[in-house]
Amino acid sequence: MEEMIPERLSTLGHPQRLAVFRLLMRRYPDRVPASEIARALGLKPNTLSNYLSSLLQVGLISQQRAGTSLRYGVEMAAVRGTIDYLLLDCCRGRPEICAPASCAASGKADRDRKFNVLFICTGNSARSIFAEAILRDEAGDRFNVYSAGTRARSGLNPVALQVLKLNGHDISDLRAKTIAEFQAPGAPDFDFVFTVCDQAANEDCPAWPGQPISAHWGVPDPVGADGTQVQKIISFQTAYDAIRNRILTFSSLPFETLDRISLQKAVDDIGQIHTGETA
Repeated sequence: MEEMIPERLSTLGHPQRLAVFRLLMRRYPDRVPASEIARALGLKPNTLSNYLSSLLQVGLISQQRAGTSLRYGVEMAAVRGTIDYLLLDCCRGRPEICAPASCAASGKADRDRKFNVLFICTGNSARSIFAEAILRDEAGDRFNVYSAGTRARSGLNPVALQVLKLNGHDISDLRAKTIAEFQAPGAPDFDFVFTVCDQAANEDCPAWPGQPISAHWGVPDPVGADGTQVQKIISFQTAYDAIRNRILTFSSLPFETLDRISLQKAVDDIGQIHTGETA
């Protein structure tokens, strides 16, 4: 559908339509309610509706009903088709002059070194701390593991720490951190960057050096759970279990046999593992 390419490029030429598209790309393969998009980007519902309509008309996104709400997601086939057209037509099929270095590299993962992994949430008080502790204990011989928040918080959530101890983790070295710590000179170069909460995924963070493989592994926030102490612990344990299931699947991937495209698909698929959240 070459005739759609100019319309797609024109649609993405509008800064706020592009912002909507970029948010949905960060959340891919999730589908996101319009209310959440509007809240994340500070848009009025009518304004967002116009932007979504434009993106729908050129086929870059699609909508799907979930209960009483509509959810929006990227149509990756259309995105790939647009990029392929630009590569073949504008670049005359020469990926060495057009493709980013990270995309041009299609070789297998280096099995002789440890991978650097970063888990991101908004506050780095519970879910990302769970992920850091679990992967370090499950496969610390193969991964250097870090976690951080996009916004400063005072410290780790005490119920989260309690759940970690109940599950046999050493919490003595855990601390709350922000992503600024990992964007400073001398910070590790990451192979994988995962967001574990929707709010962090919705934020437009700077690209990481080297373009690590990234995915969104959203887990419902246990911090806002009401009820007794036991009920709160159950909520945190549910989040812990969801994250642990994903990390066990991730750590068992055959990294030495997967190229970058296959590995990206695998981590995207892990993000779709059921978390117990209802629509």
